[in-house]
Amino acid sequence: MRISTKGRYALRVMIDLALHDNGEYIPLKDVSKRQGISVKYLEQIIPLLNKAGYLNSSRGSNGGYRLARPTDSYTAYDILQTTEGTLAPIACLENGNGCEQAPNCKVLPFYDGLNRAIVDYLVGVTLTDLVQQEKGTEVIDYQI
Repeated sequence: MRISTKGRYALRVMIDLALHDNGEYIPLKDVSKRQGISVKYLEQIIPLLNKAGYLNSSRGSNGGYRLARPTDSYTAYDILQTTEGTLAPIACLENGNGCEQAPNCKVLPFYDGLNRAIVDYLVGVTLTDLVQQEKGTEVIDYQI
């Protein structure tokens, strides 16, 4: 499994919005400047997060984005799955599709275990955890 730039940036955007939350909408150009990500690229990520219901948006001179829910209600898994689609390490585990070789596949249990470990880890990390890590108040060290 490899997380794309879009997934990595989505996590950074969500952390940035959480860190700078003062109840007002945050302009995309502010996030862009702080994160070193072009506004044009953020404009590809924000609609995915918005459509998933993770953000509230407002247009106009005081417009921008803010989190729709408390930070502990978002997991790293939710955010990454929104931008990446599947996080499965192999195609035959994507969306439970399987393949014709699955009944006789000797390595499928290995990949299934790897997939479960990845999902369990990502579900166990909330946006709150990532924000605290960013602030230097917590180190994420989850055991599976």
